[in-house]
Amino acid sequence: MSKNPVTRRQFLSYTLTGVGGFMAAGILMPMVRFAVDPVLQHRGAGEFHATSKKVADLTNEPTRVEFKYEQVDAWYKSDVTQTAWVYKDEKGEIIALSPVCKHLGCNVTWGENKQHPNQFYCPCHGGRYELNGKNVPGTPPSKPLDAYPTKVKDGFLYLGKPKENPFVK
Repeated sequence: MSKNPVTRRQFLSYTLTGVGGFMAAGILMPMVRFAVDPVLQHRGAGEFHATSKKVADLTNEPTRVEFKYEQVDAWYKSDVTQTAWVYKDEKGEIIALSPVCKHLGCNVTWGENKQHPNQFYCPCHGGRYELNGKNVPGTPPSKPLDAYPTKVKDGFLYLGKPKENPFVK
């Protein structure tokens, strides 16, 4: 036996502290992982999605382009279909604009408004945008259309996630 035996009170104190520490760790570890895990996840640089549109077929007239990709939310996988209005500007650069109106989220169309045939038009509340996506003053939208980053691979157009429009100054 040792010269300093552990009393019952000390034994209970050590035991309860140890059990409490394990319980606290069991509660805190999932919370810490939940907070830190998104930061540690590897994300692809840009995450571009293929379209069926050949870059050689693009003109200076906006064309509606649909593209699909698989989206993963936790354990649920779903196919997402998105659209973009794509054309080449006077410099030959590819411009891809989101069809989502910045007023209330309706889809804009190109050239369907008889009074303004060379503008994007939102039929919900009469919102209009110029060819580069800039909102026309005096119409409901308060911001320009978002733009997709573009990339060309093997002659086909790839689109990223829509961002604030860099073509409007």
